[in-house]
Amino acid sequence: MAEKARIVIVGGGVAGIEVATSLGRGGKAEVVLADRSLSHVWKPMLHTFAAGTARPDRQKVDFFAQARRNGFRFQPGTLIGIDRPARHVRLAVEAAQGRPEADLTYDLLVLAIGSRANDFGTPGVAEHCLTIDDLTEAESFHRQLRRHLLARLDSPEMLEIAIVGGGATGVELAAELKHAINLASDYGSPDLPRRLRLTLIESGPRLLPAFPERVSRAAARTLSDLAVEVRTGAMVTGADASGFTLQDGSRIAAGLKVWAAGVKAPDVLGAVEGLERSRTGQLVVGPDLRTTRDPAIVALGDCASQTDPKTGKPVPATAQAARQQAQHLASHLGRALARGDTVASELPPFHYVEKGAIVSLADFNGWGTLGRYTFGGGRLNGLSARLTHDLLYRQHQIGLYGPLRGTMTWILDDLDHLISPPVSLD
Repeated sequence: MAEKARIVIVGGGVAGIEVATSLGRGGKAEVVLADRSLSHVWKPMLHTFAAGTARPDRQKVDFFAQARRNGFRFQPGTLIGIDRPARHVRLAVEAAQGRPEADLTYDLLVLAIGSRANDFGTPGVAEHCLTIDDLTEAESFHRQLRRHLLARLDSPEMLEIAIVGGGATGVELAAELKHAINLASDYGSPDLPRRLRLTLIESGPRLLPAFPERVSRAAARTLSDLAVEVRTGAMVTGADASGFTLQDGSRIAAGLKVWAAGVKAPDVLGAVEGLERSRTGQLVVGPDLRTTRDPAIVALGDCASQTDPKTGKPVPATAQAARQQAQHLASHLGRALARGDTVASELPPFHYVEKGAIVSLADFNGWGTLGRYTFGGGRLNGLSARLTHDLLYRQHQIGLYGPLRGTMTWILDDLDHLISPPVSLD
């Protein structure tokens, strides 16, 4: 019997975990998923974990348990290097004693390590700003928020928070923080919302540039009604311990500072020699999702730069695109392996299908645009947009757990909302 192909997937986000689950269930390859965390979360929920309005322990997918149920192996570790000629991946294993690195050999390497906020070299940002690009960072922000909140429950001092970046992450985080502070005021500090000074800073002319202008205007109005100060056309030139400096010389005071602007590939990809990269460090891939200079490496999601051969447009760095790429790769590669083909078999080109976009501002408002392939297109507003935003997450859960366990998880989540505190300060 021929030896099974070795497929190593680095990154357990939306794309990575779906590919590992699907190919593992197929049983035709030896599949290993590596990630620095021990659990997966749905990235569009990170702002709720940061604000404390959702509990990550209820939403995590344990990698070890997922691997056991679906026929793949999980290896904890952070990617630190790739030896392309030898087809080896090097991982740093933080918990290891006497064995600080793990080495994995692959026939096909799938990189799905996401992206990072891009500070564009702005002075002081790396030292003084928080980001929420993954669960570890979201939890770190929540600890800082909790510390600031507890210090002000019995104090007249202002709570000053500033967020840089008026895309979906920044806008949703601003609304979620306002929601969290409103809920926390019931814990014995009713004037806390009035002592919140929350500023959202965007260098461009409007919020949510990826959405229609009507959505941008509506989001700005909603945030303004929530007493969030929105500063558009404001370029940040520096950050320090007490706030931000803008290009016009003005200052925005903030004890808590979040950088949610720009996207770039993780720095580790810059150390991999011989691969073609975009100007933001993403790996350039062809129509079949393989990197242009090494067919043994596939890149998915935010760490990949792909031009759709059908439209000639860049595939966006969104969870929607990452999931479509993952489903395309898992489906066609799974079929090829089932036929007895190798991992080097030619795969059909991937075509991104725009199914719309949704932004949800906590319990306050929400908007969505449906692509022409989704119920013929259209718009969503308010409750319908927020429910659709939640439904996307539930679809992801069902894809990972299967219909029965996915539905049961949904029910248990709803029951948990009835008995758990509305906002966590633990």
